[in-house]
Amino acid sequence: MITTWGARRKARIDGLAAGRSLTAEAFARLRRNPVAITGAVIVGVFLVVAALAPLIAPHGATDVFPELQRELRPGHIPGPQPGFPLGSDDLARDFYSRMILGAQQTLAVGVVATLIGLVVGIVIGLLAGAFGGWVDTVLMRVTDVLLAIPSLLLAISVAALAPSPSQTTIIIAVAIVNVPIFARLLRGTMLAQRESDHVVAVTALGVRRRAVVLRHMLPNAIGVVIVQATLTLATSILDAAALSFLGLGDADPARAEWGLMLARAQPYLEFRPGLAFWPAIAIIIVALGFTLLGESLREALDPKGRR
Repeated sequence: MITTWGARRKARIDGLAAGRSLTAEAFARLRRNPVAITGAVIVGVFLVVAALAPLIAPHGATDVFPELQRELRPGHIPGPQPGFPLGSDDLARDFYSRMILGAQQTLAVGVVATLIGLVVGIVIGLLAGAFGGWVDTVLMRVTDVLLAIPSLLLAISVAALAPSPSQTTIIIAVAIVNVPIFARLLRGTMLAQRESDHVVAVTALGVRRRAVVLRHMLPNAIGVVIVQATLTLATSILDAAALSFLGLGDADPARAEWGLMLARAQPYLEFRPGLAFWPAIAIIIVALGFTLLGESLREALDPKGRR
């Protein structure tokens, strides 16, 4: 009796495990993946710091301190000391506070640029994949032209066309770079969905094309695009920092942004390399976190990787 009950219980558990959805299995694999956990921790810490930056930062981004100002002289910028863990910048401001506040600026630019590129890319990919024909041809040829240009070069070209550099310029430039990535990916997934059994079945039943596209094709194709957005967010942060570094963004020294802070540190590398080291390492770690998390998500959601 006990043996039979145990066998039935084991069979029921195995049946539940076998009947789990792809999403449930994906998250189960993510929880066992140390790379995914590492990426999630990095991204989580970054998001918390960025969201709570005004509360965490001990000082404001533009606060000037007389005790630091007195130590400023040619060839010397005050380093770490009590009350200022990362020392001063070239204008006697708390560099630690500016690093924390810079996380918020970096996240805002990266997220907004990625979202704009995602929305526009989804619209283009949806139209191309749903209608095909000349619509697909025209949209994809424009996308191919954008993809043929290296992303950073395209972003620099777009930003350079602006009459005056600003944060908006950077966001638009990075968003334009992201559009063809999402458009091409969604279009390919939509084309695959057009030949699937459930789409053929509902089409044969006379369901209108708009309903087929929005209710049956798009929901099954959008997942891979959302995962790609996680990876693209890493490149958006890198591209935005690069544009700020090159002087194509808002050059206001009062603004705390990692790319601009890295650019302003160049004249002082010989005697105060920390001004460049901390923004650079922050950009690298955050981009690495989003990359690790995005790659892990893509592998976990890949049906070929199911066991």
